Amino acid sequence: MANFEAYQEYQRIEDFEEDSPPGEEDLLVHVPEGLKDSWHHIKNLDNFFTRIYHFHQKNGFACMMLSEFFELVQFLFVVTFTTFLVNCVEYDILFANRAVNHTGPGQNPLDRNKVTLPDAILPSQQCTQRIQEDSWIIFLLIMAAIFWIYRLVKVFCNVLSYWEIRQFYIKALKIRMDELCNFTWQEVQDRLINLQREQQMCIHKKELTELDIYHRILRFKNYMVAMINKSLLPVQLHLPLLGSVVFLTQGLKYNFELILFWGPGSLFQNKWNLHPKYKRSGNRLELAQQLSRVILLIGLANLLLCPFILVWQVLYAFFSYTEIIRREPGSLGARRWSLYGRLYLRHFNELDHELHGRLGRGYKPTSKYMNSFTSPLLTVLAKNIAFFSGSVLAVLIALTVYDEDVLTVQHILTAITVLGVVITITRSFIPDEHMVWCPEQLLQCMLAHIHYMPDHWRGNANKSETRDEVAQLFQYKAVFILEELLSPIITPFILIFLLRNKSLEIIDFFRNFTVEVVGVGDICSFAQMDIRRHGNPTWLSEGQTEASVYQQAENGKTELSLMHFTIKNPHWQPPQESSVFISHLKEKVQHDAQSGPTTQLLLSEAPLCTSLQSNESATVPDNLLASVLAHPILTASGLQGHDHRFIPPSTTASAAASVLASLSTSQVAHTNRGHSSIHHESTMYRSDRTIIDSMSNSDSHIRSNALQSEFASAEMSLHAIYMHELHQQNSHPQRTLGQSQSTVPMRDLHTNTAGFQPHSGFSVSTPTPVHLGGWQEEEEEDEGDQEINSGSTPKQGTGSSC
Repeated sequence: MANFEAYQEYQRIEDFEEDSPPGEEDLLVHVPEGLKDSWHHIKNLDNFFTRIYHFHQKNGFACMMLSEFFELVQFLFVVTFTTFLVNCVEYDILFANRAVNHTGPGQNPLDRNKVTLPDAILPSQQCTQRIQEDSWIIFLLIMAAIFWIYRLVKVFCNVLSYWEIRQFYIKALKIRMDELCNFTWQEVQDRLINLQREQQMCIHKKELTELDIYHRILRFKNYMVAMINKSLLPVQLHLPLLGSVVFLTQGLKYNFELILFWGPGSLFQNKWNLHPKYKRSGNRLELAQQLSRVILLIGLANLLLCPFILVWQVLYAFFSYTEIIRREPGSLGARRWSLYGRLYLRHFNELDHELHGRLGRGYKPTSKYMNSFTSPLLTVLAKNIAFFSGSVLAVLIALTVYDEDVLTVQHILTAITVLGVVITITRSFIPDEHMVWCPEQLLQCMLAHIHYMPDHWRGNANKSETRDEVAQLFQYKAVFILEELLSPIITPFILIFLLRNKSLEIIDFFRNFTVEVVGVGDICSFAQMDIRRHGNPTWLSEGQTEASVYQQAENGKTELSLMHFTIKNPHWQPPQESSVFISHLKEKVQHDAQSGPTTQLLLSEAPLCTSLQSNESATVPDNLLASVLAHPILTASGLQGHDHRFIPPSTTASAAASVLASLSTSQVAHTNRGHSSIHHESTMYRSDRTIIDSMSNSDSHIRSNALQSEFASAEMSLHAIYMHELHQQNSHPQRTLGQSQSTVPMRDLHTNTAGFQPHSGFSVSTPTPVHLGGWQEEEEEDEGDQEINSGSTPKQGTGSSC
């Protein structure tokens, strides 16, 4: 990233569309009450479209309001129950430290010293007196009451707001509440676009595009993704002994958004416009000092509220996770995508449900990659600890079976519980003896879904440094809980000592990377996915971009985001520069597909690849992706094809290009009466319908919109693999193994809508063998319901190596 001190040398990047007329916030006003149901000229379209999206994703009015109601009840329960436990329980009696003598009439003499639960609960008057005498408890209860009343008012406002959204769905979009779950977001979005033509929700544009709606919903999230991409936010800490650590929690993210977007003293004057003074470079130093003071005040406020937030975090974690840990101790060893990972891996203009689905598909291959690393020393220790703990536990269980009075012995139940937890934890460190050590192949499978990967991971998948970096994106649940508990303590110091030092860089970032779009307002310029302004020459945009190093998005974020948005929104018409990039990529795919395996061959290998994965329930898109990843291994191993002829070796890139050249998506139009008609429409490439026919024959029982989504995801996965392969060829040609053809630069390809005509200088070389275990061959791992907890290294002798 360029030196931040040189930011003043960069001018504001102007948008290709004309600027919005001044005073947009004054023009977008509500219509009179009589025309309210027509939803003309909505003032805050950001909030309106966001509520429409959340209404759809959270399954309607009833589910949303019920969730809000139980959030209020949950907070009230935590405060009340905690107060009761602190002030209304006599723990000396509960723990039998003080004797209780029941001498009532008719009392069994044997039960006189038995402690009952009511004995340990103080009378209501005594409990109330204890609370009144403790001023600290009264202060905390007052603070909790103020916060609860604030939440109650907010819930009441949400009820009114989302009731209006409910009416909008029913009257304007013609979607009944009992049918809402049957509509995808793309279908709701299409109705919104059609409604704009009739009712002019936005008065600055006659028509809205898919990108306009995404910009409204994701205005601030696109800024966050861009700042993480450019390493602007101080979330990577270098600590003694621990080295490089990524720390980003919900509390810290909330403070970032509060400071930058919507809090007092933030950079935005409303939801859709950056304050004009931040768009000028003349007073950047003064604005940086002003922002530094705001950060300092919010940091001090966090420091002041730290005890209260910390108490709440501890109580909430205790009530939320204690029962889960008791029932499933191994749940703390499960992994989840970290908050930093979600921002790092997120495309520009990617909605929450799209990101969740993509990372969900990448969960299994990422888990297998992380579990393939084991420590031989920890394995030996875990086996012996599990043996000793299991032996003692077996004896205790046998004694309780023989005589149940053994359970009355003090701490016997505690010992049985602790031993069970120890055994569960130690088993997680013992690798599966049948695990095969294939880190490069697992990393390639992971890349197919997460789409982003630093260049230095390639060829280093077996190193612990790579695993540690993946762990920053894919953390243990125990680490997540610990970070959230520590967040109230660490957040103030990050704000005061780290974020304040970034004030000038933040001011320059928002000035240089904010553009004004007619009908939308101020957005992050990276969200335009403009190849000319933010493309990277090593990511297939050589000769098409004018961006400096500072203006380029890292890790191919612009190019991959453009492809993702184009595939997810096939009716969207990209700007001219983006269209040129997409056309060049299509021509490059067609060229590389000529030397790749045929689609019919890949489909014929699908059953074998599915068998290798032990995933008999895989759909056609899954089988197709598995065939692309496994094909280089099958060909390099000398296996015969389905026609008993030798298959020439090929690369993953050529296999992906072959499928992309013939891939098309199927769109199914549902009528309101349940009828459907299938028609084929190619979103990226034209084909001979081989894949579509296979889809129709094998998966006709699956809902067509789900199939379309799966094929779109598979198509994007293939693009991610293909673009990463070409990026590696452009960046590190000497490290590219098994390249089956000469690299064709994107700038040497000419746009030809009628068909592909290769340049006269192109030459195709004879395919060369690919070495097993290299990046180009991908061996499929088990993707069944059983997840492999750990694997073994070649040194352990408990597994094999690719």
